[in-house]
Amino acid sequence: MAAAMELRCWGGDWGLPSVHTESLIVLAYTKFSGAKVTVSPIDWTWKTLTATVPELLCGDSAVQEPTQILNFLRKQRFNADYELTARQGADTMAYIALLEEKLRPALLHTFWVDAENYANLTRPWFASRSPFPLNFLVPCRHANTALSRILLTKGEAPLHRITEVEGKIYSDAKECLNLLSYRLGTANYFFGNSPTSLDAFVFGFVAPLHKASLPSSPLQSHLRQLDNLMGFCDTILAIYFSSDHPCPPPPVQETMDANLQKLTQLVNKESNLIEKVLLLSFSLLCMSSWLRLAGAVSAVFT
Repeated sequence: MAAAMELRCWGGDWGLPSVHTESLIVLAYTKFSGAKVTVSPIDWTWKTLTATVPELLCGDSAVQEPTQILNFLRKQRFNADYELTARQGADTMAYIALLEEKLRPALLHTFWVDAENYANLTRPWFASRSPFPLNFLVPCRHANTALSRILLTKGEAPLHRITEVEGKIYSDAKECLNLLSYRLGTANYFFGNSPTSLDAFVFGFVAPLHKASLPSSPLQSHLRQLDNLMGFCDTILAIYFSSDHPCPPPPVQETMDANLQKLTQLVNKESNLIEKVLLLSFSLLCMSSWLRLAGAVSAVFT
């Protein structure tokens, strides 16, 4: 019997199951792949300061970071990417790298560095979900981490201060959103009729920007011009996270079992064919030996 899985993550708001990008990615993937997990929000606990989320607990294993968690789930036969071709798998990796490089810095700035958004939305939300006295520490810690990460990844010469970096990161982020919108087109998902890990990552990055009531955000204003990306997020929320619409059963296990059955049948056919060939070869060998023996005996008597 498979061990029960528990997912620790930040809780939800704004119409989202979690306001935290990394937590959203994992939550979406568990829905797409059919993995049964118990969600344990860290809100109002000391884990708001000490835990690294999302974190998946399964038996003696504790896995962190979305990429590592998704790999762990695949090993447990919860694979939303099983139908992808090699080309689509490579595209998935490329687009995820694009999200990390181009969109994440702008999201960090929007939620944690922009003074108006931080003071009126981000800080009050995380403070209200942290126990005293962590409500003073947690938001400040996240804000400092976000600022350091932006400057570390985008603050190369001659851009050394955050005010100098802003223009660059928002330009990159808008370009990234445009590319995602173009790639999605009129489809519901990025590859075929079923969501994959790329859909989980895009959802995790874009949904908070779509749903948060940000006092100031040129990036959110740009997103609102891309109707298909907003519709993409709304579709996933409606199908996979709405109590009114139970999740469709994932075809992963059935397809894998069907493929395994086909493979078994093929192996059996091949085995039967090999047995027949071997049997025929053995019969021919025996016949040949008998004929040689019969010829030798006839020669002796004549």
